[in-house]
Amino acid sequence: MATRDIYETAFDEDVQTESSANQCPECDGRVTTNAIETVCEECGLVIDEQRIDHGPEWRGFDDERERTGAPLTAARHDRGLSTEIGRRTDANGNELSGQKRRRLSRMRREQTRGRFQSKAERNLAHGLSEVRRISSTLELSETIRDQACQLFRSAQNEDLLQGRSIEAMAAASVYGACRCNGRPRTLDDITESARVEQSRVTNAYTTLNTELGLPAQPVTPSAFVPRLASELDVSDQIRHRARQLAEASESTGATTGVRPSGFAAACLYKAGREDGRWLTQSDVAEVANVSVVTVRTHRDALDELAV
Repeated sequence: MATRDIYETAFDEDVQTESSANQCPECDGRVTTNAIETVCEECGLVIDEQRIDHGPEWRGFDDERERTGAPLTAARHDRGLSTEIGRRTDANGNELSGQKRRRLSRMRREQTRGRFQSKAERNLAHGLSEVRRISSTLELSETIRDQACQLFRSAQNEDLLQGRSIEAMAAASVYGACRCNGRPRTLDDITESARVEQSRVTNAYTTLNTELGLPAQPVTPSAFVPRLASELDVSDQIRHRARQLAEASESTGATTGVRPSGFAAACLYKAGREDGRWLTQSDVAEVANVSVVTVRTHRDALDELAV
């Protein structure tokens, strides 16, 4: 019996099927079909074999490095071990019959109903999906995304979600992961991508930082210079000079207590003036999401430093 005939009658690939209708073409013996191959019990002739490889994806010489399937990920509530049921075609791309589509529809419905074992697991799935959405909008790396997902898991394990919005805690987790890795992302950037008010995100991040003790690093103005320079489409010379101004100001302590993005915008404005490109204060203030007065104030501080 051919492999395609098996899939016409069952979905279970491991069911052993014996048929007396087909006979061996060599000795007319009894043919047996299992999950691997179709063989003759008399002479051992392999008539057909399973094209799906049931072995591990890779294995090492030690037992700890053997696995199958996709790798585990913290971005999914079930660590990526979920099963997806198809709709209209099988693994070979062949169109399924109406009876099989209805059967798959029933299986898919039951899988959806039994996907979450508790309300906490449902909240975890919703929070992790929000973390993935915000990370995708901000174009963050998978490493930071996974760290944010793990941070959200820790917040749920410590019962920090009680009385707080799941969306706010998800946004705070992304912001906390960015802060821990020194990424130049402001709270305004996170809030624009989130579906919650900034005050709730601020309170949620304060709770995370206090209860979990996040190793958050201070974001410096020099870290914001490349991003703002790219949005303003300035030359490499202006960007390099603006970074020099920011690093020199950081060494003197002039950037303590100021908004990093606003000071970086002032450095780009001053570097553009020195290079002969007349960047307006409103342009640099808009990309840094600060006011024109903030740019002007930091510009005056740079002039006093004479760096």
